[in-house]
Amino acid sequence: MHSDAKKHRFALLFGAGDLRRYVSEELWNNMKPIFKPGKNIAIKVPPHEYEQTVAFYKDVLGLILKEASSPDNFESVTFEFGDKNLWIDKNSGISQAEIWIEIETDNIKEAEAYLKAMNCAKRDEIEPLPDDFKGFWISSPSNIIHLVSQNPT
Repeated sequence: MHSDAKKHRFALLFGAGDLRRYVSEELWNNMKPIFKPGKNIAIKVPPHEYEQTVAFYKDVLGLILKEASSPDNFESVTFEFGDKNLWIDKNSGISQAEIWIEIETDNIKEAEAYLKAMNCAKRDEIEPLPDDFKGFWISSPSNIIHLVSQNPT
């Protein structure tokens, strides 16, 4: 049986949260989805720090502003950051800056089941995603927010 089918079968039988305790270490390692860094890093900044933060990356560090569009309803700018996009988002719902990171996976459904089985906190309440977006939010044990998204390729 293909590992995707095995995972799905185990998840249906035992629930994704209990999956790991029912499979061997070797089988579990073969079932793990592939994760890699995404193309986006976001710094969420409270309004009172937004202009100074943008000026720091633009004027002090000299990063290049990019033309980028966002479906979000808050002010943001994007800089070239090596092969990544560095977003500076003005967010009125926070009191201090936060770093948010994107992680891509080859199979979003497998990733969701796997991360649930690993007791990762799903955090979809923190920021709405477009209805057609294949992804979800989680937090690390140190409360760093990660956007887990389907690799577009």
